Amino acid sequence: MKKIAVIGAGSWGTAIANLLANKGYEVKLWARDASVADAINTTKHHPKYLTDVVINPAVNATYDLGDAADGDDVIVMATPSHVTRETLLQLSDGIRGETAVVSLAKGIEEDSLKRMSQVMREVLRPEMRNRVAILSGPNHAEEVSRSIPSATVISSPSQNIAIQLQDIFMTPYFRVYTNPDLTGVEMGGAVKNVIAIAAGISDGLGFGDNTKASLLTRGLAEMIRLGTAMGADARTFAGLAGIGDLVVTCMSQLSRNRRVGEMLGKGMNLTRIYAEMNMVAEGIRTASAVAKLAEEYEIDMPITENVRNVLYLDKNALECVSELMSRGAVEEMQGVEWEAD
Repeated sequence: MKKIAVIGAGSWGTAIANLLANKGYEVKLWARDASVADAINTTKHHPKYLTDVVINPAVNATYDLGDAADGDDVIVMATPSHVTRETLLQLSDGIRGETAVVSLAKGIEEDSLKRMSQVMREVLRPEMRNRVAILSGPNHAEEVSRSIPSATVISSPSQNIAIQLQDIFMTPYFRVYTNPDLTGVEMGGAVKNVIAIAAGISDGLGFGDNTKASLLTRGLAEMIRLGTAMGADARTFAGLAGIGDLVVTCMSQLSRNRRVGEMLGKGMNLTRIYAEMNMVAEGIRTASAVAKLAEEYEIDMPITENVRNVLYLDKNALECVSELMSRGAVEEMQGVEWEAD
């Protein structure tokens, strides 16, 4: 039996730990808070997230990070992107060379502008650099934890590792595909969170379906422009980690990034939003990082730029909408030839 550690007991980490335990694996779930670990072990319910979900007895929660990483075949990093490096550095000496390390985070490291696979490959020993992977797709923890049919993508530098992980995570209600395009899978997951904030702003301002459909479509164009400039395959953005994740995150009431945007659209500032939310919304930090990447690669990303301005420059959301709608006239599809003059 494979031993698996899930590092991070938020809603997604807990849902994945339970999925793996339900499949018969021995799972350790690391929680930063000792009281959370104790509650999971004694009540088989998470005290904060997914509280009505019964946690499989095969999930053993711990707040000892060293214990969590001891002897595992797979380590699943379910930490937010801004603490992934710090947490993995604490774990790295205890990780066996045969272990595969999977990140669930959908963000960009803000200072370095590195993707999570790049962070993991920097921190882990050289012989482990092809044993990293990313799991990404249209997956709300609230639905996966209730066995509602879902699909996702595993990406890794190694086809062998990707196929092994595909088998480990696959269940009758959680279908897993492989994709070798790490850059595309990661950038799809990161950029969609920024566009979801824009979609939420639209909701908060009281706009309709036309507005949101336009934001999704033009947001996808921004995702493709930046992703391909960074070396991604454009086809990835037509898949689960691209348009699939973009749709669910922009449309769902369960989306925390869409919720952040909705609160911004209603006039709340970041300080109040942080006070009212008890979960991490990756798009808040990612908006700044993606905007910087757009500048670095000289890519036009007006939606992303305006989300960053609303978040960090206190720009009025309605003014940003006006700016987006009054930009110069351009072709929708660049490089498509006209049939006639």
